[in-house]
Amino acid sequence: MESNISSLAQIIRERRSIKAGYSNKEVTQETVLELLDDAVWAPNHGLREPWRFIFVSSSEKNGFVEKLVKTFPQEMQENRRNYFNQPAAILIVVMEEDPRQKQWEENFGAVSCLIQNFQLLAWEKKLGVVWKTNPHIYDPKVHKILGVQPGEKIAGFLHMGYFEQMPPQRERKSAESKLTVFKNN
Repeated sequence: MESNISSLAQIIRERRSIKAGYSNKEVTQETVLELLDDAVWAPNHGLREPWRFIFVSSSEKNGFVEKLVKTFPQEMQENRRNYFNQPAAILIVVMEEDPRQKQWEENFGAVSCLIQNFQLLAWEKKLGVVWKTNPHIYDPKVHKILGVQPGEKIAGFLHMGYFEQMPPQRERKSAESKLTVFKNN
């Protein structure tokens, strides 16, 4: 790592999505709220703050997972039970869906920024997070379990847990390779 890189840039570059290998250490509601209190400073048009959160704690996770797996076909339930039981806790991010396209996209951009803020803040505390957008986030049965209302969208499930083993860094293409410079001719 370059020695002149800022601590923020270093956290951005070091952050990884932690998909497995979570420890049994509890992710507390207090920790999640502390992270969210900073994450909500994400840019959002008109300060609409188009988000809300559903926290599934370690102690409630088993009951939640049992309800959730019943929304899947019988032959997938054991696989999904194992999958959803991996993280220590889950944070579901729900977004207000504005019927106007511009505002919908602004809201989704804001929620995405909030999630990135949350991931970076969690990383700083050695808490692993992965943002999951699997097909169940669109399932009306899942919406019912979670109390997601018409006019709301599940932006994702954030699987969380403390971890021992950090995944290897995967290279990124340089910004320069993706940059086009506009020129008046």
